[in-house]
Amino acid sequence: MPDQKLKDAEGRMFKAIEALEHDLGTIRTGRASTGLVENLKVDYYDTPTPLNQLAGISVPDARLIVIQPYDRSSLETIEKAILKSDIGLTPSNDGTVVRLSIPPLTDDRRQDLAKQVRKRVEEARVAVRNVRRDIHDQLRKMEHDSEISQDELHRAENDLQKVTDEQVKLVDEVGHTKEEELLNV
Repeated sequence: MPDQKLKDAEGRMFKAIEALEHDLGTIRTGRASTGLVENLKVDYYDTPTPLNQLAGISVPDARLIVIQPYDRSSLETIEKAILKSDIGLTPSNDGTVVRLSIPPLTDDRRQDLAKQVRKRVEEARVAVRNVRRDIHDQLRKMEHDSEISQDELHRAENDLQKVTDEQVKLVDEVGHTKEEELLNV
């Protein structure tokens, strides 16, 4: 039974790391990435639709994102969605594709983005620790209800702490990689 709780904890912690990676993928690093726009919601026939379902998104070079809609009539709505979003890029439309030019980041902007990365990494650490606390409470309840012995509880607590330490280390590595990516000129 405690092994099942540990597997549950590991799965939930892994999901927190996946969410962090997805979240950090939306932070602009001065290099073009489809992650900046692919999940942007576009009001397509009064339905919020992710951009990657409406258009092909490509990165022909390090400073350019090209969005080619499957339906040319959606060009204007895609442009409006990009302008409304908080990515800070201005689209240019040539009638068939939308181009997003990625300007180089200033040092101040790099520092601000690095602070955002650190904040989001800390939020992911908290999420991992919350999973640990939740599972720990469940294990204690199992011991209190005499479903497991004190020795099993102690062993499960140690295993849970090891899993938590590994996951926090992974969170830190993801954050460090993104921060290095941001701060490299």
